[in-house]
Amino acid sequence: MTYQRARGDEAGSSLLLTDLYELNMFQAYLEAGMEGEAVFEFFVRKLPPERNFAMAAGLEQAVAFLEAARFSEEEIAWLEAGGRFSASCLEALAALRFTGSVEALPEGTLVFPDEPVLRLVAPLPQAQLFESRLINILHFQTMIASKAARLVLAAEGRTLVDFGLRRAHGAEAGLLAARAAFLAGFDGSATVLAEARFGVPAFGTMAHSFIQAHASEEEAFLGFARARPRQVTLLIDTYDTEEGARKVVRLAPRLAAEGAPVQAVRLDSGDLAAHARAVREILDQGGLGAVRIFASSSLDEREVARLLGAGAPIDGFGVGTSLTTSGDRPSLDCAYKLMEYDGIARRKRSEGKATWPGRKQVWRRFEKGCMAGDTVTLEGDPCEGEALLVPVMREGRRLTAPPTLAESRAHASRQLAALPGPLRALEAAPAYPVAIAPALRRLAEAVDRRLAAG
Repeated sequence: MTYQRARGDEAGSSLLLTDLYELNMFQAYLEAGMEGEAVFEFFVRKLPPERNFAMAAGLEQAVAFLEAARFSEEEIAWLEAGGRFSASCLEALAALRFTGSVEALPEGTLVFPDEPVLRLVAPLPQAQLFESRLINILHFQTMIASKAARLVLAAEGRTLVDFGLRRAHGAEAGLLAARAAFLAGFDGSATVLAEARFGVPAFGTMAHSFIQAHASEEEAFLGFARARPRQVTLLIDTYDTEEGARKVVRLAPRLAAEGAPVQAVRLDSGDLAAHARAVREILDQGGLGAVRIFASSSLDEREVARLLGAGAPIDGFGVGTSLTTSGDRPSLDCAYKLMEYDGIARRKRSEGKATWPGRKQVWRRFEKGCMAGDTVTLEGDPCEGEALLVPVMREGRRLTAPPTLAESRAHASRQLAALPGPLRALEAAPAYPVAIAPALRRLAEAVDRRLAAG
């Protein structure tokens, strides 16, 4: 069961959570009478080094934002008091509702440079106004889902749990990181609100302080197991890891008889591979072969891969800071750019930041169940393969009920299963083939000629 807090409880629900220049342009567009239909697309310009793909995420929050987008009376009063905007602009802002359409990649879809993740079509002033928050929503979850997907590939089927809330860059980041990680294939999160809000299974053990607060490690183990008899995972490295494992062996029969069988032990420090081998041997010799070993402590995908490559008998991993901050690559080079206005294709030609004009579609080919290549072309120019962008909103309203997070997670799993072998590696691989269709190239050339002619 999930629930939603009332709108207005969070900063993200306010349209003042934007850049001032969006409001400046809103007024300038109105005064110039520029209220024709505009087409904007959000896309990733290029992937970070050693990243072979990205995973689209955040669509559900983007749609919810657009559905609820409006200024409160208090916000309009605040803007009026600031004296920056005209009375006609404030009147338009007060009446603002999203009236446009959205096409997008389903969440969990793998995406590559120059491929539109989301296309928004609406009157120019409102389409522009939503830029900053839409980038904020889509960029963050796409970044985290992409990082989480690498961890899923590295873990090779082991349990993965998000431990990152405490070092996330704010409350919303911590919560949405848990969602994005689950979408990408994580098994759950330590963040309780992620279960309440999104249905992400909550996982939790204990802190070292719990052990330290008791007179002995044995007393702490017994107290925790009796309090949580159905979820007994014991943290064994507060003092001496191997001795902690021996204490678990001694206490396990007693706890089992009390209806609180030990399910797992957790390692959180030191040489995790060496400790895991020693603990596995102690548990096995003590008749606890079914007890799993769960590891945490500054893990990322490379460390997970290294541990498993070294044969460490670890059954699951808790990943915190590196996941929730995407510590090695904390941003994506992405953008939300104008592709058409008032029926005329538009193109940015800035050095290193040129865009492909017009409304686009992405077609993906598969060979023997494996992704074989994409083609970016104009909407209405069918190519070989499967069209990836699907209609999501019309006239400011959803077209259908959104997929559940579990359904989106299953889609992400199928996408990863279809990823070509070289792209599954943690190191840089030859780029996935993305072709720009002749029709799109011809349109770009036509726009360039028009611009050159002034």
